[in-house]
Amino acid sequence: MAGQKRHADPRRQRSRARRRAMQALYQWDMASQNLAEIEAQFREEHQLANTDLEYFGELLHQVPARLDELDAELERYLDRALRYLDPVERAILRIGAYELMQRLDVPYRVVINEAVELCKQFGAEQSHRYINGVLDKLACNNTFRAAERSRRDGAGR
Repeated sequence: MAGQKRHADPRRQRSRARRRAMQALYQWDMASQNLAEIEAQFREEHQLANTDLEYFGELLHQVPARLDELDAELERYLDRALRYLDPVERAILRIGAYELMQRLDVPYRVVINEAVELCKQFGAEQSHRYINGVLDKLACNNTFRAAERSRRDGAGR
């Protein structure tokens, strides 16, 4: 067994996809570079082994495609305009909002935890608390997660 190649945990692969997508979306936001160019650059220059490449591609392309919808939803829970947030935190919030609104197969607690972990690694000190609060409000106050919340609330009784 010592010489056998281990297969990467799918959860870790998806976490890596989120991390790379956050970095790529940051680059897109800051440099206004073409998404296809950014994706090609990331696939060529970054180590994407053990990364869920399909999920990386989905986040990289779907977040910008739904940007107006995501930003409008996020701004309902922010204390300032989204454009005034740190660009790293803005990318993390957009990924989290996309997952909460479009990827109902991913539990909302996982979405929030992954965003918080990204923020702890890449965001400003203590910004993870802000990210946690915004995404928690988004998850709790919208209809797209109502069924998941009712299952959770019913199980806790």
